[in-house]
Amino acid sequence: MPAKQEPAADNDPPRHRVDRIWSALRERVRHGLQVRAWRLRLFGLLAVQAGVAASIAWFVGYQFLGNPVPVLAPTTAVGIVAASMGTRLRRTVELLVGVILGLAVGDALMSMFGIGPWQTGVVVVLAIIVAVLIKGGGSLLTQAGGTAVLIATLEPPVRELSVPRFVDSAVGGLIGLAVGLLLVPIHPQRTMQRLAEPVLDPTIDALRNLAAALRRRDLGGAEQSLNGLRGLGSRTTALDEGLGAAQEVVRLAPLRWRQRRSLAKYTRAVHHLERSLYGCRAIARRLTKALRDDEPIPDEFVAAIELLATSVQTLRRTSTPERADPREAQGQILTAVELVGKAQGKPAPDPTRPHTHRLGYSGAIAAGEFHTAAHDLLMASGMGADEAGELVRQALDRAGSE
Repeated sequence: MPAKQEPAADNDPPRHRVDRIWSALRERVRHGLQVRAWRLRLFGLLAVQAGVAASIAWFVGYQFLGNPVPVLAPTTAVGIVAASMGTRLRRTVELLVGVILGLAVGDALMSMFGIGPWQTGVVVVLAIIVAVLIKGGGSLLTQAGGTAVLIATLEPPVRELSVPRFVDSAVGGLIGLAVGLLLVPIHPQRTMQRLAEPVLDPTIDALRNLAAALRRRDLGGAEQSLNGLRGLGSRTTALDEGLGAAQEVVRLAPLRWRQRRSLAKYTRAVHHLERSLYGCRAIARRLTKALRDDEPIPDEFVAAIELLATSVQTLRRTSTPERADPREAQGQILTAVELVGKAQGKPAPDPTRPHTHRLGYSGAIAAGEFHTAAHDLLMASGMGADEAGELVRQALDRAGSE
């Protein structure tokens, strides 16, 4: 049966068209609320960290630095807290150093030359040159130049302060780092689970939609599922960055030291899970090509993809400590491997004779990608590489013997 596109519903009655538009609107509203709820759960702690850092920085600036109007200390503290969420410590320190450099160069030159257009340009050039000489990265260069612009255009230095403004800002930045890493650190594993949600949920939906499209031999639906899997690259990058930040928290924050072992286990699972997602994208690409070339796709392969999506959802549930038993997900993965083995067909009794596949060229490649993705998912569930490989081989042998 050749692949087909879904027919356009141009002749729908007006009532059906209104119902469809209303349903799509409700789905968009529901999705928007879910996204905002997810962002609140992910970044809600950021508001607490910023508030605590601003309060402490204001108090220190007023009481100990002799600043009657402590603005830079709490401002820098809040900026550092916001910048450190989901980034590595090195980049956060670069931001702080960039702010301090911009303030120091700006204060030094503005006291001699005053404020003006050419003075602003000179201050920015010198601030960035200093940042380059200390081998700073992009964050340091940006912050040094941006802060120099603010200092050169907002106001002249306040000479009656007991300490320079760059010291005030440095203290605020250090307070922001201390609050984020020591006083109110993020919960590493909980943060990772929330960062994984926008990766795993669309993957599960895309695999299920792919299976439905394959069952209908709907080329457009298969391509849409493939595009959905391809669009997860930026979210996977955010997950990797969050993982790096979580690792630094458990290394530096005494309140999170006891979570080092559990985070290390979770980190390994995330890495293998990401590899399996790349495999899922390869499966979707090959099966979409199989549809386009009108290759056969047995029902067992479609059922295996549905079961693979279910196993990812099961693994997502068992990632919490209270549901840490992965055996259900492992059984689903191995059953899916058996189904793919049945879709491939029985091996030839005589190894010298060609093996007659039930799959075409692209389908056979998709089967190999499926075995690799299943192996990675088994490792994400906590298995070792050798054990996972042996179980996949046994599942294929069972499928070939039936």
